[in-house]
Amino acid sequence: MLSPRSSNYERLEGGHGPSRTGSPKRFAWKKFAIAAAVLIGIVYLFGPRETKNLPWKSKTTPTDSSTYPYEDDVKADPEPIAVPPKIIEKPKPTELVHPTSFETDHDPARTTHCTSPHSPNDPIVQYALMIDAGSTGSRIHVYKFNNCGPSPEYEYETFKMTQPGLSSYKDDPEEAARSLDVLLDEALRVVPLSLRKCTPVAVKATAGLRLLPGSKSADILHAIEKRLRAQYPFQLAAKDGVVIMDGKDEGVYAWITANYLLGTIKADAPKDMTTHAVLDLGGASTQIVFEPVFTSPDKRLEEGEHKYELKFGGRTHTLYQHSYLGYGLMRARMHVHSLVNFMASIRTPSEKEKKEKIIGNPCLGRGTRRVVEVTDEVTQVTKNVTMDGEEIGSFEACDRIVQLVLAKDSICEMKPCSFNGVYQPSLLDSFPHGKVLLLSYFYDRLSPLIPSGTPLTVSTIASTARDVCLGPTKWRSLPWGKDKELMEELEGRPEWCLDLTFMHALLQLGYEFADKRPVDIGKQIRGTELGWCLGATIEMVGGELTCRD
Repeated sequence: MLSPRSSNYERLEGGHGPSRTGSPKRFAWKKFAIAAAVLIGIVYLFGPRETKNLPWKSKTTPTDSSTYPYEDDVKADPEPIAVPPKIIEKPKPTELVHPTSFETDHDPARTTHCTSPHSPNDPIVQYALMIDAGSTGSRIHVYKFNNCGPSPEYEYETFKMTQPGLSSYKDDPEEAARSLDVLLDEALRVVPLSLRKCTPVAVKATAGLRLLPGSKSADILHAIEKRLRAQYPFQLAAKDGVVIMDGKDEGVYAWITANYLLGTIKADAPKDMTTHAVLDLGGASTQIVFEPVFTSPDKRLEEGEHKYELKFGGRTHTLYQHSYLGYGLMRARMHVHSLVNFMASIRTPSEKEKKEKIIGNPCLGRGTRRVVEVTDEVTQVTKNVTMDGEEIGSFEACDRIVQLVLAKDSICEMKPCSFNGVYQPSLLDSFPHGKVLLLSYFYDRLSPLIPSGTPLTVSTIASTARDVCLGPTKWRSLPWGKDKELMEELEGRPEWCLDLTFMHALLQLGYEFADKRPVDIGKQIRGTELGWCLGATIEMVGGELTCRD
């Protein structure tokens, strides 16, 4: 096509031509006519016009619409062909990924959850340090929270452990305090410089320091507090900064951890949302914590050490809690074995028992045998005894012995009672429909035997215990009997029959849960371990925080 700005086009427009022969006007007219014809032809061949189905193009062949970015730009065909329009999509924004660890956090001093805190008086990011000083070692949990909402929101933790425990330095308090340096140095690595003065720290010791004689434990705690104030920039928690933790607090803090991660105690949780009851089964003790709800004005939670007031997220939760010392799983085993040994001493032994020098124990799986340590109830002498469940192991027989251990018939001074004479409001009346979460040994014993996703009730634990008490012959016929590693574990620990029977009795007879009551077992929620440390830290950051000068 000729450009409108070309010199040739200007000459034709003005009727001028290059030839100097013949009539100028006649030549101009002819040239104009020829140029017009050429121009019309070019426009016809190459200009835009309505699309037609050409005879050599199949009607099933898609028409190229690559030059038309949107569907509305393509004119309809008399016999339209179904061609998907090519739409130019706007680029999608990159999905925001929240860091789940210090290593993936590009800016530890900020948060990806919001750009400003819920309250202008709060920092947008809050760190908190919890040191768990156990009997075998000390562990630090460096927790990161944000203040995007009305209550602190947990993001992730950084964990480090050191051994041995504080009790190993019983004669050198200063060295005990210095043993925590490796943990506090980890906190210095993680917590940004600008936030350290407002980062609370607490050290909570457990069983190890409780057992030290005289003032040894107090001397260690004093040395730790002194070193924290002198050597580190963190703010010592205003309440119980360096202490030996009360046993009852472990259960309450485990309750806080679970319900916080489940979203039932956050400030934005619906007011009518029921919190979970948390039952923790350890080796030496077991705890129950729940939030009773009384619908009748004449019923209430009695005053006493079992009552725990928790303020968090702008709400007050009145909890019932109790820690049963001596009713953890390992202690329960000891009580059962001692009782079986005592009963054997007052009855006539069978011929097999006399011949093989064994004692029949119905709480061991059939076909299994175990050497156990028992203490004579009369002489208090400790000895090893071979116990055998070969012919008598059964859930029903074991359950009768466990019932004696639970001491359900003990004197109840403040009614109603659960077991061993301990006051507890009736779960049927004060917690009829709330969810129940079982932790620690409950999870360890049940999770390998219950398929993931299977609804779990109190009666499910009974039926599982019944199968386990029948011994290896029964195990091999069950779905999990093909798990070689699990079978080796069961054969090496015949007391799984006892463990499961005790768990069922604790729930049904002790706490009086109905057989059909649904329960859940858990070890982690959203990748965070269930236990007391996060709960204790949440309570700490949920209160009024101060900063060092």
